[in-house]
Amino acid sequence: MSRITSAYHQIDTLYHHFHLALFCSVFPQIKFYQKLKEDAFFIGDLGDIISKYKTWCELLPRIEPFYAVKCNPDPVILQLLAHLGTSFDCASKDEIESVLKLGVSPTRIVYANPCKQKSFIRYAAKHKVKMMTFDNEVELDKIKLLYPDAHLIIRILPPSNFKVQCDLGLKFGCHPNKAIDLLEKAKFLGLNVKGVSFHVGSGAEEVEAFSAAVKEAYNVFQMGLELGHDMTILDVGGGFPGQKTAPICFEEVAMVLNEALDEYFPPESGVRIIAEPGRYFVASAFTLTANVIAKRMVSRDNKNADGCVEQCVGKDDEPAYMYYLNDGVYGSFNCLLFDHSHVAPSLLKTTRNKIEFTSSVWGPTCDSIDLILEDYLLPELHVGEWIYFEDMGAYTMCASSTFNGMPKPKCFFYCQEDQW
Repeated sequence: MSRITSAYHQIDTLYHHFHLALFCSVFPQIKFYQKLKEDAFFIGDLGDIISKYKTWCELLPRIEPFYAVKCNPDPVILQLLAHLGTSFDCASKDEIESVLKLGVSPTRIVYANPCKQKSFIRYAAKHKVKMMTFDNEVELDKIKLLYPDAHLIIRILPPSNFKVQCDLGLKFGCHPNKAIDLLEKAKFLGLNVKGVSFHVGSGAEEVEAFSAAVKEAYNVFQMGLELGHDMTILDVGGGFPGQKTAPICFEEVAMVLNEALDEYFPPESGVRIIAEPGRYFVASAFTLTANVIAKRMVSRDNKNADGCVEQCVGKDDEPAYMYYLNDGVYGSFNCLLFDHSHVAPSLLKTTRNKIEFTSSVWGPTCDSIDLILEDYLLPELHVGEWIYFEDMGAYTMCASSTFNGMPKPKCFFYCQEDQW
């Protein structure tokens, strides 16, 4: 049975597991939130994730997806992806544990953190999670002591001349020219180096980054073979686009990546190819809906002696508005700080008023860093209105806090019947 056929079979069996309960419960709960509770909330479209999985299987049939748990570790997502047949990229003991609890085989986990806490390595050894990455000599010494039977994947730096949302090469990856030293040390220690990995950067913005990195990985792969390592795995990492507004599209990435793989790692090579997509699966599946809890009218042009905006608006002043939402950068909008994201609000209610005002949008906490949007044109909004933000599934909920006692948004999942 092909992986695509298997995927569709798994989707059919999932229908009865998720669909009925979701459709019967989600909309009354959302209505309650909107009318009474007023808290911000997420809507998660499981059908979007299923569609992404189908697309992956169709366009990248040679590459096994290992979902990056760090991106969005919601148990519903993990359970769905596990049933579909996705494997998992974990970065810590807790992430490994959350995946194993779903009944996922340890062979479907890659411990893709090149710098690991020793107790986490011991945990991986105890639970037979063999695949793990490294990029330095000290890590090899730790693994030799704690898990000498591990299957190691050397992580290299990809070419740095491509634009990405988050440059992970600042922290991880050995330079390809230095890889020979690590491969020789691993051989001396009697460790099992099984392959090469790279990560072009989270949120890649140029498709050529993938083909250039595959070429670099091929060169290191050959080094390993020449030293006698049993090189059988290529991990092409993450960076796959997931937002509706991403600067590159997944179809472009798939075409370029397939061409590079066919050139350097053709099917007859027998190399197992895996990847670590995160935002690809979940970014567009989630929409955040927040409530306008307060507003202020200020003067756009005038500032007082302290340099602050003037709140007394005269007849000759141009008004501007400050809006306060019940979610902010200490919550779901932490992605503005940590993930270098950009967000755009949409109005839940259409308005006939075409006049737009310079506006700023703030979170609910007492910290002035809690700024979501600045100098943004919006029609006048009113307290109690709902606005929503699309493409909010990646690196949002996972890093949010309850600073100032502000609650984390609840998530409601649904799936349209034609997606199954």
